[in-house]
Amino acid sequence: MTPPLRAQALFQDLEAVLDLRWLGGLAGADHILWSPLEASAPLYGRMNWIQPARVQILGPDESRFLNRLTPAARTELLGSLLGFPTGAILTCSEPGLAEALRVGADAAGVPLWYSPTPLAVVLDRLESYRHGLEASTVVHGELLEVFGMGLLITGGSGVGKSELALELISRGHRLIADDTPTLTRVAPDILEGACPPTLSDLLEVRGLGILNIRRMFGDSAIKRNKRVRLIIHLVKIEEIAPPAESRLQGMRDTRVILGVSVPAITLPIAPGRNLAVLVECAVRDHILRLGGYCAEQDLTARVEKAMARAAPCT
Repeated sequence: MTPPLRAQALFQDLEAVLDLRWLGGLAGADHILWSPLEASAPLYGRMNWIQPARVQILGPDESRFLNRLTPAARTELLGSLLGFPTGAILTCSEPGLAEALRVGADAAGVPLWYSPTPLAVVLDRLESYRHGLEASTVVHGELLEVFGMGLLITGGSGVGKSELALELISRGHRLIADDTPTLTRVAPDILEGACPPTLSDLLEVRGLGILNIRRMFGDSAIKRNKRVRLIIHLVKIEEIAPPAESRLQGMRDTRVILGVSVPAITLPIAPGRNLAVLVECAVRDHILRLGGYCAEQDLTARVEKAMARAAPCT
């Protein structure tokens, strides 16, 4: 898992691109500005007291607002700004504001940085940097878009994951990543899957070798990234003992990846089973369930209704 981000590391990573200067608060170099355990907390923001960020950005608008205040009100507001949970302050306006904060930053031990870079560029760089911090992992499987839904197909080596992916692609679905998709938690309950750049567009199939899916099927057969909404795990039928209730409910479970719960279906494979059709049906059924419809519940309601009609009147 990604380690916590400290003020010193953020400054070093962005010092060159933003021409950062450390003006005060050197004692706060070890302040934690971001942690994968608090991925929903904002890394940076602009004087938001409702959802304060760890890195407070002071741009020209904030500078003009502060200049309109009385000296006493400005001092009080800046004092609040230097309190918890502020981990660092980055000023992108005239240097005078940074100089006014220097003494307070040293006293509070809050890193104070100044950048002459335009505010829009600073915000864009910080947003790109934040995305790179999100917790991520690499899993073994095939990641595809099926009926518009991100689907991760997993299973042991040799069960036919790549062949199934190729069949789904030939049926009009889209490949995201073969064998080693990278999953990133971009929000507390959202996993996004993508392909490592080295392997983009490629699919390895036993007996055929490496296939370039984009060149074979066109650009429409490739998807850059997608939220993972469902996992289908392939297992040989002789290796499992399906519970009796699976005849009605299927073998459904939940798999937790990077703290995010993802619905999972275990699909037994055996000679003669059309896996591509089964996977398409599994995705269609999952879409219905997301919309509130469940076939086994529908059946149960029908049976209960029929039994009620057939019951003798007393």
